[in-house]
Order: sequence, then C-alpha cells, then structure tokens
Amino acid sequence: MCTDAPAFGRLAGEWERLYRACRAATPFQNHAWLHSWWLSYGTPGALRVVLVRRSGELVAAAPLMRVHRPLPALVPVGGAISDFCDVLLDEAAADLAVPALADALAGLARTALIDFREVRPGSAVERVYHCWQGPRHRVPDSLCLELPAVPMDQLVGRLSSKRAQRVRNRMSKLARIGVRWRSVGPDETGAALGRLIELHRLQWEGRKVTPEHLRPRFLDHLVRSVVPMVRCGEAVVREFLLEDEVVAVDLTLQSRQLAGKYLYGVHPRLRERKVDVTTMLLIAAVEELPPQGTAEGPVLSLLRGTEPYKYQWRPRGIVNQRLLLARRRTAPLLAAAACEAAARARAKQLLGRAPADPQPAAA
Repeated sequence: MCTDAPAFGRLAGEWERLYRACRAATPFQNHAWLHSWWLSYGTPGALRVVLVRRSGELVAAAPLMRVHRPLPALVPVGGAISDFCDVLLDEAAADLAVPALADALAGLARTALIDFREVRPGSAVERVYHCWQGPRHRVPDSLCLELPAVPMDQLVGRLSSKRAQRVRNRMSKLARIGVRWRSVGPDETGAALGRLIELHRLQWEGRKVTPEHLRPRFLDHLVRSVVPMVRCGEAVVREFLLEDEVVAVDLTLQSRQLAGKYLYGVHPRLRERKVDVTTMLLIAAVEELPPQGTAEGPVLSLLRGTEPYKYQWRPRGIVNQRLLLARRRTAPLLAAAACEAAARARAKQLLGRAPADPQPAAA
C-alpha cells in the first residue's frame, strides 16, 4: 500500500511499464496524470494506492483514496476532471493479478465501500468485479460519444448528403480564410496550456462555465501532467492560427484504445468569422490518428457529455458504469449508494435530463 505523495511519485518508472502492459488503460490512468492530480487535489492522509507485485515486479495497481462523505468509501484518484477511472493490470500476469488485487480490495472493503465511478466498458476493473466474492452492484454512469478513427472524408461520408455538403462547405471556408494548425513540442506545452485556459475563459465569457477549469490549481495540474505526456506521445496540444495569431488551442489525451478530445479554448474572433469550430478540431485530430482496425488504432472519443453539436457527426454512444464493491459488514453502504444513484437517475428522468439513448445518432 502506498499512502504518501512522494512515494507515489517514485513509482513513475514501474507504473509506466505497467500502464503500457495494460491494453484497457486510458490516458487518465497515466502516472503523470494521477500523481499531478493528487498534488493539486489530494487530501493529506487519504491516499491508498494498492500495489500487487510478482517477484518484485509491479503487475497490478489500484490508485484509490479514502473519502468520508457522503459515505465512507474508497474512490479512484482522478476525481471529477477524469473522464474514465480504472485499475491497471499486466495482461501477461492477469490470471494471478486479478484475484490478488480483488483480495487486497476486499481487505479494504471491511470498513469502506469500494466505489468506482466512470468505468469504461472493457476496463480492467471489470475483471475484478466479475471475480468479487462479496456484495456488488453495477449502475449506469455518464454517456460518452465516440467516432471511428478514419480520415475526414470517411467521417463526412457517414452523414446524410445534405449535412455532408454543409460540412464540406465549412471545410472549404477554413481553407479559404487561412486557418492553420500545428502541434506544439514539450518545451512549448506549458505556455500553450496557459493560452488554452485564457481562450477557454474568453469562449465562455458571460455564459455558464465549469468553474474548476478557470482555477489556478487546474492549470497547475494540466502543465505538470501534460508536459511529460506530450513528451511520451500520450497527449497532443495543438494551436490554431489565423493571420499568425493563436485563435484556438486544443488538448487531446491519447492511449492505445482512444484519443480523447479533453478541452479546448477558442477566441470569439473565430465565432465572429462563423468558423465551425467542431469541424476545425476534427480535421486536425484525424490527421494524426492511426487508421481504425490496426493493433494500435484508437477511436476518437468526444468523452463525457451529450452536447447537441457532437450528435451531428453520428457518434456511437458508450455508457460508463459505476461499480460498487463491498463486504457483508459494509453491504449497507452499498445499498445506500445504489439507492442514491437510482434516485438521481429517476430525478433526471422527471426533469427531462436523462442521458440520450446510447445508440448511433441520426444524421
């Protein structure tokens, strides 16, 4: 068990090896992301990183932290700003690592609920869930939208002829007014992320924005985590220029399974020129994605959220799961969490805010 930030930081090298040995891992299980998150958001004394070793080699890890509200629970490090939560498993040792990790979590579950939010289908922690010997429960969590990793002409070809023509017109306009883009290197990433947050603030000025995105600790976390991720090819920061002025910055987080469009900022000047920002971001993203169907070919994830602009591209809906694990003595905590989740889902239905049907959207 790792319980302090310096020790967690020293795990970087072997964590990276384990991360690369776990096919299901998303960028939010990267050590740089998790350790940086803890430095910005962690509560002293709450860190609980479960480590499983075989002959000294790290073969499984569960980055957790202890919380007391609304219920005593162990929840994943990464919090609300991480779109996917999971454990890491070395595929070559999974037959032994999965039950060992489940046993370790069962020990922790004697005094707290194990509560994994935002678990992507096919995640490593699902294997722990399936071999769990105590009370367990699964409920739907957020809806994420995904597009195939194909060239732009194929993305456009999936649309109706009328919508496809509108997109082609928008692409022509981007070329006509001279919008161009570039991926920045590690040495430029910190400054580019600062511009991203400032443009994000301008983009949402006068409208409701996620407050956390504008707080200094969020920018500190992004710079600490994304710079090494860019260096390792696990993140891409792009600047978009118009007449040599940076008018947009986009952050994409990458793993073997997916490339996630995490955050962007756009100057109002682009809106005034009636530039279709989504089209612009997608053109730049698909240029660097490996083709779908290759061993390393990811999907292009639009991550959580059901904003209308995402549906115009006919994405596939993927519902994240919430996995609740307990022992007999903590089963009442599981029941309380399950009831609370059901009540929230019912309230959203009554208020007309239920998640959209997770099927390919109509053109």
